[in-house]
Amino acid sequence: MTKQKYFLLIVLLGSLTALGPFSIDMYLPGFPAIAKDLNTTVLKISLSLSSYFIGISAGQLLYGPLLDRFGRKKPLYIGLIVYILASAGCVFASSLDTLIALRFMQAIGSCAAAVASIAMVRDLFPVKENAKVFALLMLVVGVSPMVAPTLGGYVTVAWGWHSVFIILMGLGILNLVASWLWLPDSYKPDTSLSLKPVPIIKNFLSVIKDPQFYTYAFSGALAFAGLFAYISGSPLVFIDIFKVSEEAYGWIFALLATGLIGSSQINTLLLRKYKSEQVIFAALSIQVFVVVFFLIGSVYNWFGLMETVLLLFLFLSCLGFTNPNTSALSLAPFSKNAGSASALMGAVQMGLGALASFGVSMFEIRSAVPMVAIMTGTTIIALMILIIGRRNIKVQIPESKAPGAFVH
Repeated sequence: MTKQKYFLLIVLLGSLTALGPFSIDMYLPGFPAIAKDLNTTVLKISLSLSSYFIGISAGQLLYGPLLDRFGRKKPLYIGLIVYILASAGCVFASSLDTLIALRFMQAIGSCAAAVASIAMVRDLFPVKENAKVFALLMLVVGVSPMVAPTLGGYVTVAWGWHSVFIILMGLGILNLVASWLWLPDSYKPDTSLSLKPVPIIKNFLSVIKDPQFYTYAFSGALAFAGLFAYISGSPLVFIDIFKVSEEAYGWIFALLATGLIGSSQINTLLLRKYKSEQVIFAALSIQVFVVVFFLIGSVYNWFGLMETVLLLFLFLSCLGFTNPNTSALSLAPFSKNAGSASALMGAVQMGLGALASFGVSMFEIRSAVPMVAIMTGTTIIALMILIIGRRNIKVQIPESKAPGAFVH
């Protein structure tokens, strides 16, 4: 693979992966304006965020078998078309229920891009490079939380929150055209794969029963669920409690994203000396210490704006180390059914993220405590699963010894 082709693939796969996060982050500064227009509260508007997470979780289970049965590109095209139409519908949403339903459909469409891009990493690159590629994708995806909320804040102030969804529709169209023109066929359709419910369920069960998969997929997903709690609770914490403007909120969100992006790139350097499982354990241990301290301080009202930003920065930095490594180790045992494995991994991550987001929205408390409490709980459970699950892995398949992937 030439350097030019390598770079193009990273950009294309990163763009597809970033579509979902961009759809999440860009409308966050508009929560107060949307709540005012739809005659509801900011916390109720966050239910549209929860419905998006639920849609991604459910949709990935749908697309996983389709990607293995029909190849990567056809299901991807269908998903992007659904995303474009749902984004257009959000522009004209006139009630909270309508927005919640359309956000669900928007997620169903965008998750095709997420599942396809993860599966194609497994298709196109040697498994020993998967953690590095995931880290590079996180660098591209990292542009989303840096640009999306900042852009969303200015767009909302200038033209209203409806214009945010017009921009998202345009991004969907660009991804569809770019995928059609430049994305290679990375996987030969498996016509022997049945799309009947029983074989599909058996296929998923065979994946989830693998100790290496469930240990790293669930520990990684629970650690990452804290991110969704932060995303759901941050408009309330920063805009309502600390009284920052929509534009300032976007800049704070962008600043915090640098922690996630920077650590994911430092991770590639650490992997030269340490194993992925060592990095995961160290990062999760530090993350537990950070969130426990954060929770105690939030209960006793120790922290102002600057301290809150600093602790969130440390929390997100830990995720930059755990996520690429848990993703790579979760998928390492699989080659033939990598689409189903990546879909299941994504469904677990987004499903737990949806629960974390929903939990934050259920508390009618004008405080950072609900957000931080959920971040603390998910992180502690993640570390417990990692410690217990590793004992059940008889022979761990590292990146360097996993079955090879073919470049088409």
